[in-house]
Amino acid sequence: MGSIKDKVAIIGMGCSKFGERWDAGAEDLAIEAAYEAYEDAGVEKEAIEACYFSQVMAPVIGVGGTVAADSLKLRNIPILRNENWCASGHIALLEACMAVASGAYDIALAIGVEKLKDTGFPGLGTGRGMHPVYEARRTSPGSFGLIAQRYFKASGLTVDEGKEVMAKIEVKNHDNGSLSPKAHFHNKITVEQVLKAPIVAWPLGLFDCCGNSDGAACAIITTAEKARDFRSDPIYLKGFGISADAMLPHFRPGFSWASFDSLVNSSHKAYEMAGIKNPREELDVAEVHDCFSITELLIYEDFGFSPRGRAKEDVDSGFFTREGGLPVNIDGGLKCFGHPVGASGLRMTYEIYKQLQGKAELPERQLKNPRLGLAHTFGGPPQISAVAIFGNEKG
Repeated sequence: MGSIKDKVAIIGMGCSKFGERWDAGAEDLAIEAAYEAYEDAGVEKEAIEACYFSQVMAPVIGVGGTVAADSLKLRNIPILRNENWCASGHIALLEACMAVASGAYDIALAIGVEKLKDTGFPGLGTGRGMHPVYEARRTSPGSFGLIAQRYFKASGLTVDEGKEVMAKIEVKNHDNGSLSPKAHFHNKITVEQVLKAPIVAWPLGLFDCCGNSDGAACAIITTAEKARDFRSDPIYLKGFGISADAMLPHFRPGFSWASFDSLVNSSHKAYEMAGIKNPREELDVAEVHDCFSITELLIYEDFGFSPRGRAKEDVDSGFFTREGGLPVNIDGGLKCFGHPVGASGLRMTYEIYKQLQGKAELPERQLKNPRLGLAHTFGGPPQISAVAIFGNEKG
């Protein structure tokens, strides 16, 4: 496998406020994120040579690259839209990185925008997907509820023990989100509140499920050689991995219901490119796809953050908290930002970018001297996982 380690860098990023943005259209959100990125990078929009755009709900807010083109007045440059479910934002970012690394462009922009609240999209419903067999009567909470039950059994946990460990993950994420000015939700919660919340898809309760939000996020990419011409603290791409798994794995013989091949494969590809042997020890911060509390729990093990079947021990010890050995979802994750699908991957990268620069909005949010950070999104069908690893020093 080839490598673009240390060949490109992020020189600017922007992120809108996430939430029920009835005050703003998709174009307004795009402007909010992009112009913060322009200012951060110290460039004008005329410097952008290509735009990579992520958006899932195209029929509602515009097809192709129209939202980016119209709102940002990007003229006479390629604008390429992707729709890769929840990983769309990361795909846009990595497409921009690969385009710059190839030499095709010197400066590229990646932007993700989603307006879910205007669509009435509930996150539940039946037959969510396009395939009449694979997705008939399937819901995301229903699928991950079954995964939670299987994970509990495979890990030797009682239902009460499993629900409590998931509750601790949500307490952590809400504690982090309470300090994130751009997050949708800022409420701190307790384990007792999580356990007593209404059930959405047993054993997942209300607090085990991320919400739907509106939002946008943006990144500006250039070559590693030119990055310091723009700023003294660019953030370098160290490695990435993308894995798309054929069909919905729930319907494939041999699916364990306690691990996803795409999670394992995408993380291993990213580690290989970045030269990481022990992610638990070498990574300083991670943003992972916590669409449900059980998803974050599985990711701990599929990514090698925890030994297989022993993530509970790390959750109980506080290993993934802000003060722990590997802080995860330091901004509150999808649980507190919500999940405007096309924007999430870039929003998660925004947090890693700021943390590695030492520029989190509040001093109490800033980790001490982080060097390497990971950002990840996961969706489907087909199941697709995208992982990107960044560092604040060029190797």
